[in-house]
Amino acid sequence: MKSSGKCIIFSAPSGSGKTTLVKDLIDKSKLNLRFSISATTRQKRLKEVNGKDYFFISKAEFQTLVKNDKFLEYEEVYDGVFYGSLKDKVNSLLKDFNIIFDIDVIGGLRLKKYFNEKALAIFIKPPNINELKKRLESRGLDSQESIETRIKKAKTEIDKEDQFDITIINNNLEEAKKDSYNIVKKFLFK
Repeated sequence: MKSSGKCIIFSAPSGSGKTTLVKDLIDKSKLNLRFSISATTRQKRLKEVNGKDYFFISKAEFQTLVKNDKFLEYEEVYDGVFYGSLKDKVNSLLKDFNIIFDIDVIGGLRLKKYFNEKALAIFIKPPNINELKKRLESRGLDSQESIETRIKKAKTEIDKEDQFDITIINNNLEEAKKDSYNIVKKFLFK
């Protein structure tokens, strides 16, 4: 893989604030970041846009892409719900830009291994599980059953924190944004 860009990988339990931090970094033009749009089989949420937030595809389409080796990584993140990073999209962006991934913990670790020294893997950690549950409930996007599933998964994801290059505890959003920017800037321009 020939490229000039670097990869920033943001992983976290659902509701930790990684998407908010990623969007903030994309707005910083100096960083020359482009968002890696994942393919997913999950249902589109109200304000999401196909091709901007995710590539929403069927399970059959996803399985065909897996069979044809079109993913850098993919994962069944929740029962029957798959996510994956498309090779051609990522490699195309890396020719001219740095890429930022907003990705599940297992996928983040796979990307870190794949890109090696060209990647910085950042784990976003909630202050505690109770705060995470409150955030998920306040979003109003998930059923209570889904929230419980996400909390259970979060506990196992937090156990993988030490496999990332750095952890940012998202206790105060403005501080987390500042820390994210400084860490990413240092990595990209070293």
